[in-house]
Amino acid sequence: FPGSMWLTYNLTGDKKWLPLAEKYTEALDSVKYLKWHHDVGFMIGCSYLNGYRFADKKEYKDVIVEAAKSLSTRFRPGAGVIQSWDADKGWQGTRGWKCPVIIDNMMNLELLFEATAFSGDSTFYNIAVKHADTTMAHHFRPDNSCYHVVDYDPETGEVRKRQTAQGYADESSWARGQAWALYGYTACYRYTKDKKYLDQAQKVYNFIFTNKNLPEDLVPYWDYDAPNIPNEPRDASAAACTASALYELDGYLPGNHYKETADKIMESLGSPAYRAKVGTNGNFILMHSVGSIPHGQEIDVPLNYADYYFLEGLMRKRDLEKK
Repeated sequence: FPGSMWLTYNLTGDKKWLPLAEKYTEALDSVKYLKWHHDVGFMIGCSYLNGYRFADKKEYKDVIVEAAKSLSTRFRPGAGVIQSWDADKGWQGTRGWKCPVIIDNMMNLELLFEATAFSGDSTFYNIAVKHADTTMAHHFRPDNSCYHVVDYDPETGEVRKRQTAQGYADESSWARGQAWALYGYTACYRYTKDKKYLDQAQKVYNFIFTNKNLPEDLVPYWDYDAPNIPNEPRDASAAACTASALYELDGYLPGNHYKETADKIMESLGSPAYRAKVGTNGNFILMHSVGSIPHGQEIDVPLNYADYYFLEGLMRKRDLEKK
């Protein structure tokens, strides 16, 4: 939510959004010490990092570096990954995992890359690269789709299980997971300029946009292999994240129809089928997202991160068209 405030400030230039963005960002200050969950990258990146980018809040640098230190405590050198969830807590503790890593974790690497830029400490950068490389080696199928969860032996790095938590089945392709992969590897290229990450992002793109179950409006069903397509919920959050990633990818590889595809997604999301009327939908922008059907949670509802990536997509579209 703070990230959406920063993006709205950037998009509109209206200073009324600035104190709101600062207020909701700074309410998250204690998150920089969070060590029991990998999502510190999402939470601090979307808030403090955007504040630094859009309002030159130099004092936010220290929070970003401290958060990166916390995230780095979850790095398991023997496996070469950042552990996503603690394997002995909550519902995760019932799955028999030792070192579960979810594809979502690719979205946390941006925090580490930025922390190296701010601090000069290459440890963060090296952890991010190692995690990206290990994930590339073990998370993807021959058709370039990705698993949701890969469980490792934290000491040896041996892959113990490839499963799902939020997708339809272990061997299915959870829609938002594919979006996380596309976005994550595109961002890795931004920081490293290593072409293998660009290649991986293109492979994920090819899987998504040649999939027989992708609807004509390019807003995917919650899982590309869900059993009751076309009578399955859509996931606008997956579409928004995909579009935002494609605008960035087009900046690196123009002439490959990435922007054209992103524009079509954004046109769909901006239509009455997905964009709510003002004052409805709990005041969220987008309708029809899915959190986790296997958990029975957040099914066909608005989600704050759907709005975030939709706004980011608008910003990236604007910036790309200025070039």
